Amino acid sequence: MGIEVIAQKRKLQGTGASRRLRNAGRIPGILYGGKKEAELIEFEHNALFHQLRNEKFHASILTLKMDGVDEPVLLRAVNMHPFKLQVQHLDFQRVSPDQKIHMKVPLHFVNAELSPAVKEQGAMVSHVFNDLGIRCLPADLPEFIEVDLSTLTVGHSLHVRDLKMPKGVEIVLRGGDNPAVVTAQIPRAAIAEEEASAAATAEAATTAASAVPAAKQKAEAAEAAGGKDEKAGKK
Repeated sequence: MGIEVIAQKRKLQGTGASRRLRNAGRIPGILYGGKKEAELIEFEHNALFHQLRNEKFHASILTLKMDGVDEPVLLRAVNMHPFKLQVQHLDFQRVSPDQKIHMKVPLHFVNAELSPAVKEQGAMVSHVFNDLGIRCLPADLPEFIEVDLSTLTVGHSLHVRDLKMPKGVEIVLRGGDNPAVVTAQIPRAAIAEEEASAAATAEAATTAASAVPAAKQKAEAAEAAGGKDEKAGKK
């Protein structure tokens, strides 16, 4: 079942009217697009505030219910109060089933723990960005794009054009752009620790190597001294 949004038509407009709506626990908004005129609408704040916390709400075709009529819409903009947990304004766009839409959908990263980068080399996987611009018909809109990291190796990146798109979905890119989505690098602390360990090993080997000639010289000196004592005794 799709996500439903309950709205009412808004008769008053302007800064003062919007302020009074917010003080009354309502959210002013606008509905536009399609072949209809833009409409001023309003919502109950608490219900919408909780819906906005759902990732699907931001990347799904929603059903706007108003005056007994259901319309498929997309959430296009959310304005929040600078420091309060309060929604200030919402923009919704009507969608037509035969017209492609441009949306940003979230990326879900999976199988990082199975990748050679993490499993064998203890690398840190960094997400360059967490959503992706796509174009498709409303019926083909995915809730998210899955990014499989199972083959990721250290020093390499996974790029946008490497991602597998669902049927009917196009990536929105400019020309030959192909930005990195994910990178894998060994943490600096681990590199520093490895270098320090290698330096200590090299130093120990050098010390051991220099100790051998010294011991040999000491043994030869002792042997020579013993020889002199033996000759003195014979005399």
